[in-house]
Formats: sequence, structure tokens, C-alpha cells
Amino acid sequence: MNENIFDFIGGKTGDWKITKATTLIGDSLPKVTHVDKIQSCLINRFEGDWSLKGVISNMRYTDKYEKEKMDAKQEKLGRKKATHAAFIPIRKSQAWWDLAQDERRHIIENQSKHMQHGMKYLPAIARQLYHSRDINEPFDFLTWFEFAPEDEPAFNELLSIMRKSEEWKYVEREIDIRMVRV
Repeated sequence: MNENIFDFIGGKTGDWKITKATTLIGDSLPKVTHVDKIQSCLINRFEGDWSLKGVISNMRYTDKYEKEKMDAKQEKLGRKKATHAAFIPIRKSQAWWDLAQDERRHIIENQSKHMQHGMKYLPAIARQLYHSRDINEPFDFLTWFEFAPEDEPAFNELLSIMRKSEEWKYVEREIDIRMVRV
């Protein structure tokens, strides 16, 4: 096992029961009732209808000041009161990846204001980004969010802001899976 590699397994059992799954752009995933998030390794070993693998990696578009600010404010995953979750796999277009790193950073922070918007919703919403592009997965990023039921409207507001941003013009596949802890 590697503490930075995770499998998200969709099937008939799991720690999270799906309440709603919406394909916003691109192909959907097979319909399942539960998602399990488990520490894993790079070898594909799972039982379920689908599995998506992601790696916790360095923060590629965050500078030192932003990281320190976020670390001071963000709560950890697994909080007892955070019984709701959203799992959002995203794939961006080749046009996004053809941009240089500094061009992508400029879009994320200067045009979309990704970090600035996200910080407004901390600590109520905890999140972890998993990178998947470099390990040959069907999505580039897997984002896992956890929040208390009363914070779901704020989470929806955050998603609405992000989906209207310049950055989202490069998204070619996105699925929004909402869950409650079993």
C-alpha cells in the first residue's frame, strides 16, 4: 500500500451511498449505488463496476503563500460531522495541456481565481485533489469533497462559481457524484 495512492471503486457496496450522480460533460460512468475510497497501489485490483485511481501529489498551481494560507484554514477529511461527500472526476482538453505551466497557473489564479474562491468556503468544505493523468487513467483529476449536510448549499454555490470560470472552458468530461456516509 502507498499512502498517496487511492482507488475510488463504484459498485453495490462501499462506505459512501450515492444520492445523485450527474454527468455534466462527456461520457458517464456505469451506474452504481455506492463508492468506496481505499488506499491502494498502482496495481489494479478491485471488485466493482468501475474503479478510478488517483495520486496525492504536489500542489502544482499553488505558491508558498497560498499553500500556507490554505493549510492553516482547511480541515482534514474524515471529520465526524462531514457526512456528505462529492466525488468529481474531471478531464481537461488537450488545448489545456498544450499550454505551458505558467499559462495554466495564470488562468487558474488570475482569470478564474480558483484559490481565492475556494478559500471562502474553508473550513466548512474539506477537499483532496488526486492526480490521474500521469498514471494513464480516464480522468486528469479526481476531487473528493466532504462537508456537513448544512454546508451543501455553500458547496453548490462554490461549484457554480467554478463552473462559470475561464478554467472550466477547458473541461471536456465531468461527473458530479453526491454521497452520504453509510
